[in-house]
Amino acid sequence: MTSNNGYAKPEVLVSTDWVMDHLNDPQVRLVEVDVDTTAYDSGHLPGAVGWNWTTDTQDTVVRDIPDKAAFEALMARSGISNDTTVVLYGDNNNWFATYAFWLMKMYGHQDVRLVNGGRQKLVAEGRELTTAAPEVTSTTYTATALNNDLRAYRDFVRESLNRADSGLVDVRSPDEFSGKLLAPANLPQEGSQRGGHIPGAVNISWSKAMAEDNTFLPMGALQDLYQSQGITPDKEIIAYCRIGERSSHTWFVLTYLLGYENVRNYDGSWTEWGSSIGVPVEKTYEG
Repeated sequence: MTSNNGYAKPEVLVSTDWVMDHLNDPQVRLVEVDVDTTAYDSGHLPGAVGWNWTTDTQDTVVRDIPDKAAFEALMARSGISNDTTVVLYGDNNNWFATYAFWLMKMYGHQDVRLVNGGRQKLVAEGRELTTAAPEVTSTTYTATALNNDLRAYRDFVRESLNRADSGLVDVRSPDEFSGKLLAPANLPQEGSQRGGHIPGAVNISWSKAMAEDNTFLPMGALQDLYQSQGITPDKEIIAYCRIGERSSHTWFVLTYLLGYENVRNYDGSWTEWGSSIGVPVEKTYEG
């Protein structure tokens, strides 16, 4: 699969070699999850279906994840059964693939894995890509009830502030954390009314968990990164970013690579918090 690097649950990561060896495995469904769907159209792994993060893994009217029926329909039309091994990869360092991973775990899919290095590593290695549409036979899929233990809502976050047994990690860039920017410089859409961060949060950018080849750092380096700033496994950890996709990446790292047992993704994130009336905000940028 992939070098386990001491991870708590190494089975959730697969290497690019593993993926190429399983292109024709009938038990495996490859899914590319992108925010830029022209990436999938320009070339994807043979047999991979493409999910648009905006329209497939979110409700397009209400700001929320798809409801149970919509999620079941997505899985069914993607040729995924309840016992299918789903292998995810995508653009932007797997941000949106980890969001899909989180969504699938929310609805109880058992065997979900992530390509270590994502689309960028596959392209860099010159792996086989195709523009051909995959052959997909629709299935019948039954999701579990939504597991809200993996998710934090705004009021839950507010109630967690100043609790000794809770840790809050802001995974955005330092300029977003300080309040200088409302969104990443290259992704200005969907900002908030105010800049800054949630009081008590520590700023550990999602990118610090990554090696130069877009794979994850080994276990020891990840432990040092988070535990040195108080994000420890004995606490209930809440991760947030701007719209919930980068924080799903950190949720994945903490839950599956480090083995933390109580981690939630606040997918409302700064777009919600920074636009809410009366919630506490800290800002360090003076401009």
